[in-house]
Amino acid sequence: MSAAAVCGKRSSPSSPSSSSYPFFDELLFHTPPPAPKRLRRAAAASAAAAFGSSPPQSLPSPVADRRESDLAQLRSLFPQMDQQILERALEESGNDLDVAIRSLHDLRLQSAEIILRSAVCSSENEMPNNSPVATEGISANNGVDVGAENLQNIEDLPKDGSEWVELLVREMMNASNMDDARARASRVLDLLEKSIVARAGTELMQSSHKENMVLKEQAEELLRQNAVLRRAVAIQHERHKDYDERNQELQQLKQLVSQYQEQIKTLEVNNYALGVHLRQAQQSSSIPGCFHPDVF
Repeated sequence: MSAAAVCGKRSSPSSPSSSSYPFFDELLFHTPPPAPKRLRRAAAASAAAAFGSSPPQSLPSPVADRRESDLAQLRSLFPQMDQQILERALEESGNDLDVAIRSLHDLRLQSAEIILRSAVCSSENEMPNNSPVATEGISANNGVDVGAENLQNIEDLPKDGSEWVELLVREMMNASNMDDARARASRVLDLLEKSIVARAGTELMQSSHKENMVLKEQAEELLRQNAVLRRAVAIQHERHKDYDERNQELQQLKQLVSQYQEQIKTLEVNNYALGVHLRQAQQSSSIPGCFHPDVF
């Protein structure tokens, strides 16, 4: 950016696009620190020439008191301005304090713009001709221009905050006027928004992928546990079935034992009856020691 391009063109503070980027408007129109003596003298001389050089007129006592009060208020609002400038502003406004304040605000903004442009011109003049700063953007490897207007791929965007700051500073230094600076700043902000959205989308995809992998592992573990439970249930069912069969066999054996016990009791009763009949038959026999042939 040439010094003549920066110093030769001024931008009005009331431009319609000035409200779009309050950060840069605040940077450009904020009250600067005390400038060098030569610049302060130039600003004071231009302000004195703007408000004229006629001496103040003598005023009645009430008007003079009001004038002193207005001047005191102006001094409290604009402590860095010269007393003569405050008096001239109040006279030019017809002793209207509001009009004088607006006029001094405009004057301070113009002075700040002049000082800022002078500082930019001085820095450009002190910069060597073989400076590595690119004229249209940041140069990447092999001298390829990768300014804000050429950064279309997400992979080419800056990766961290320092690179974004470097890109913004270079774009502002390469701006030829205020409109160009706003346009470049708008492009940088658009690229920053795209980078944030892309990075957020990438992080969201990665987190979703990790979550899906975790859920997949949990599902596989649940399937393995389900298979184990199925085998356990099948084994338990087989054991229960075997237990039922053995229980049925036991009941059948118990019934057989009860039947055999009844048969044994019946046989014992029959045997006892036969023994009684045998003894009776032996007692009633006429020949002792001789048994009936039918019995033996």
